[in-house]
Amino acid sequence: MKKVSIFVDVQNIYYTTKQEFNLNFDYNKFWKLVTNKREVVGAFAYTINRGDEKQIQFQNILRAIGFEVKLKPYIKRSDGSSKGDWDVGITLDIIDFASKSDIIVLASGDGDFDVLIKKVREKYNNETEVYGVSNLTANSLKKVTSNFYPIKQDLLLT
Repeated sequence: MKKVSIFVDVQNIYYTTKQEFNLNFDYNKFWKLVTNKREVVGAFAYTINRGDEKQIQFQNILRAIGFEVKLKPYIKRSDGSSKGDWDVGITLDIIDFASKSDIIVLASGDGDFDVLIKKVREKYNNETEVYGVSNLTANSLKKVTSNFYPIKQDLLLT
């Protein structure tokens, strides 16, 4: 049985599925798909903590599915912009888990991860799977992964 580690950029998945389909991602279906006949070494969902009740319920659903939820405070800047980027945290965790895993699964369309995925494949010989909304996933990320799986209706809540 192959060992898998799963990393979900929750903000990226939320905004891209909303933009493209106006629907939410189905984390239960995703979990069943990426863990089927695999041993889960680690599973992480990276999100922003705004402290509202609906978000807390969502985080508890993720935990019940099997994800460790990693939270970062929501920061509103004086110019009106906001910050809540998990790229460095996701990168560090993927590097930590690459040596323990046969397969690295990343749910994100963020092109900043292309260098990471390339490095993990070269250094640790991991198979990589990237899940993202096709039109909103960086081509550079699609090119470097072993397998790109576009998020379509079958992975959305209807």
